[in-house]
Amino acid sequence: MPIFSLPSPHGIGTFGKDAYRFVDFLTKAGQQYWQVLPLGPTSYGDSPYQSFSSFAGNPYFIDLELLMQDGLLTEEEINAVSFGDDPQTVDYGALYKNRLPLLKKAYARFVPDREYHAFCAENAWWLDDYVLFRALKKAHGDEDWSEWESALRLREEATLTAARKTYAEELSFYRFIQYEFTVQWTALKRYANANGIQIIGDIPMYVAYDSADVWADSAQFLLDKRLRPELVAGVPPDAFSEDGQLWGNPLYDWAYMQQDGYAWWKRRLRHALTLYDVVRIDHFRGFESYFAVPYGELTAKNGHWVKGPGNDLFDALTAALGNDLPIIAEDLGFLTPAVRELLEKSGFPGMKVLQFAFDSREDSDYLPHHYSRNCVVYTGTHDNDTILGWTETAEAEDVLMARRYLHVDDEEGFNWSMMRAALMSVADTAILMMQDIIGLGSEARINTPSTLGGNWQWRISDGCINDWLAGIVRENTALYGRLPQPKKPKK
Repeated sequence: MPIFSLPSPHGIGTFGKDAYRFVDFLTKAGQQYWQVLPLGPTSYGDSPYQSFSSFAGNPYFIDLELLMQDGLLTEEEINAVSFGDDPQTVDYGALYKNRLPLLKKAYARFVPDREYHAFCAENAWWLDDYVLFRALKKAHGDEDWSEWESALRLREEATLTAARKTYAEELSFYRFIQYEFTVQWTALKRYANANGIQIIGDIPMYVAYDSADVWADSAQFLLDKRLRPELVAGVPPDAFSEDGQLWGNPLYDWAYMQQDGYAWWKRRLRHALTLYDVVRIDHFRGFESYFAVPYGELTAKNGHWVKGPGNDLFDALTAALGNDLPIIAEDLGFLTPAVRELLEKSGFPGMKVLQFAFDSREDSDYLPHHYSRNCVVYTGTHDNDTILGWTETAEAEDVLMARRYLHVDDEEGFNWSMMRAALMSVADTAILMMQDIIGLGSEARINTPSTLGGNWQWRISDGCINDWLAGIVRENTALYGRLPQPKKPKK
């Protein structure tokens, strides 16, 4: 359940009262995990997988009513702003136009205290570069940092020092945003944990080129002397896309990172584990080998495979952060024996997606009778259609196979038949999509890969998160032995 999909009267889901209500719903439903999408500030296209920073938080998730309770906003100020007309769709245009002016009013009334100064000091290692990046970006009309003047692009120290003085007020404003984000998210996570709910977070493998990450630490990436990417990320052509997928993210300079002891990755994962209890790492197969496309190509056709860091990276992370890292490996896609070996050596659970299981042409590893315990089963992900939507858009033969395999009961519904298959599997963890629990179709799809517009917008209707539904979910969770078990007293 993405944060942005929660109900709220202000255009997008936030860390406010409806997030706490959702935690209460999960507790009543006998659940143990809440999986969210990345929480970073989104760029053009609104994808949480293309963020201005790997460490910063999205200002849209800051709850306005909580700011009002702190005396930083008034009800009249909030009600005077339009956040969009459709309560079931996020209007990012309205948010972009109206959110920051409201946050600036809150900032004007904010009095820095000891906790604020401690936050700024503890997070200076990423925060200082991020707030300067955002201030400079605004001063340059939001254009890509690669279009800034040479002294700023190349981070000449005298120019940066002057910029910090020129934009001192903007820097303070962006620090305030990150402080409020952290305060509100930390309180929500603490409430979830106290009620037996752990948060599964999500970090993309790659970062956006137009980000504070690349601008502030360009040595970590494969860039030329002008700081343009030499190669970019993607995936090769396949049965779903004859051109492949051109993601466009800059690639890591793994040789440099290895020499550096993978310090950037250690910082990134350590930070993620302060935000989340468990971390899903997107595109895990890219650590074994990744697809590299020459910069400037219009498709991914002319890319090639390059060997990744493999287990060397995860050995370094384990040595720095401890054994038994709480990681879920997103190991979807074409898996070579080398990828399978990397996953096995890491010990991380991989993912099984039931919607991928019913290829009528061949047997699939995603069919539940093939599972081992050390995996996480999903009916679908944010990149899939909903279950009911899938029954309308998938190949008829595949839907027929699923109907036979799942023994679909039309009275119960295709969605519950598939969810029960996940719950009754031997997988240690089963994650259900909220849209499937309430039985929605393609209108509730989160994202359609390789498309622009209309994604990351679905919001649940107020009232759908209720005790009646929690009871149904709890009943099915109990039936398949997945309720939380009471902790045994220590001897």
